[in-house]
Amino acid sequence: MKTLRLLTLLALAGGLAVGAYWSSHGRWSAHAEATPAAAQADRTPLYYRDPNGAPLWSASPKQDDRGRDYLPVYEDGQATATAPKPPQATSSRKILYYRNPMGLPDTSPVPKKDPMGMNYVPVYEGDEADDGTVKLSPGKIQRTGVKSEPVERRTIRVTVKAPGTIQLDERRVSVIAMRAESFVQKVADVTTGTRVKAGQPLMEIYSSAVASAAAEYLATITSKTVGGVEMYGRGSRQRLVNLDVPEQVIAEMEKTRLAPVTIHWSAPRDGIVLERSAIEGMRANPGDVLFRIADTSVVWALVDIAERDLGHIAVGQSVAVRARSFAGRIFSGKIAIVYPQVNRDTRTVRVRIELANPDAALLPDMYVDAEIDTADSAPVLAIPDSAVLDTGTRQAVLVDKGEGRFEPREVKLGRRGGGYIEVRDGLADGEEVVTSATFLIDAESNLKAALKGFAEGAPQASDAGHAAGERK
Repeated sequence: MKTLRLLTLLALAGGLAVGAYWSSHGRWSAHAEATPAAAQADRTPLYYRDPNGAPLWSASPKQDDRGRDYLPVYEDGQATATAPKPPQATSSRKILYYRNPMGLPDTSPVPKKDPMGMNYVPVYEGDEADDGTVKLSPGKIQRTGVKSEPVERRTIRVTVKAPGTIQLDERRVSVIAMRAESFVQKVADVTTGTRVKAGQPLMEIYSSAVASAAAEYLATITSKTVGGVEMYGRGSRQRLVNLDVPEQVIAEMEKTRLAPVTIHWSAPRDGIVLERSAIEGMRANPGDVLFRIADTSVVWALVDIAERDLGHIAVGQSVAVRARSFAGRIFSGKIAIVYPQVNRDTRTVRVRIELANPDAALLPDMYVDAEIDTADSAPVLAIPDSAVLDTGTRQAVLVDKGEGRFEPREVKLGRRGGGYIEVRDGLADGEEVVTSATFLIDAESNLKAALKGFAEGAPQASDAGHAAGERK
């Protein structure tokens, strides 16, 4: 075994390949043959690399700081197993220079590695175009996942979401209050929360002012002298109306020719009793509210729209309202009013939405979430939002020109919604824009001018590279 190890070490040191076998006499034999290293002795190396594998190269033979010779690297890469194969041997196109793999403005006339051990990327002749486009190889397009989509006309749907609460329709609330001093004789079986119908009795009222006006009216219409003249009874009847006596009570008086002692007060509309202050035997002064009734068949949703979304809101737009108490149910309505005031604390604008509420499911002060569809019926030129490169002051897209060429183009954008953005200027219908890997292609475009300048100064960069290698 010691003999075998010795022969192997000698062969590796002298460039010989050892073939060993066990003879029929039980002895080791070895034979040597010329290695590729010997065949490369008469060839010219491409460059020399650091013997430790560090990212250091030299165009001529040299030694490191320990006195060890740099290893030659030949065109076929057989001089050393770890030497990087020069890119010139993998392509028939001419390599202009090598650029930094991380996109830094650093180039080299010969193959090299960056401080992290990554190989510099070759730039071939013809890769750089003068028409402002960026050209990528089919392999790079496939590796980076570049995808394009045609520019089309479509409807931009912008949904504005906002929270709100349910409130009563102010026009559908009625109060019952006496216009003269009165006494509550009797109250019907009606309490707060009771649903009542228009004309349903609520209470009996005795009022001396009402009784006096009723007696005067009856005396006028039953008089033998002026009873048949309508104009004489008009003033007396108007006095009853001014005291807010219900119309059906006045009609009953005209029919029976009798003045009632107490007046039956009834509900003025269908709705829910929100407040009951009437108590049997109580004295009601003029202006005292005895009942408050609200019609809840139509309610309002008051929502607060963010100031930035105010430009998308208009009266008449359809709104879908979801109550947090009824999951999955949608109440449809329309914007009735946009209040002309901005809340200085929340920077919101209040919007009123009218909602049908036939089953009284929506209650006052209930929380709701509104979704306002601001879609315009006219289709506009639109692109996916992933296709836009937005720097804050500049918006651009990458137009796919075919054959691996991409043109950066500045655009003017409009509304956004549904994953698409309106394009107002810069693109035509049918053009294709890149929707994925846009930042990678944009990096290629931004480095184009710098890399081209380095390519034009390649001879000077070569000398500087050699000098830098020797300093290292």
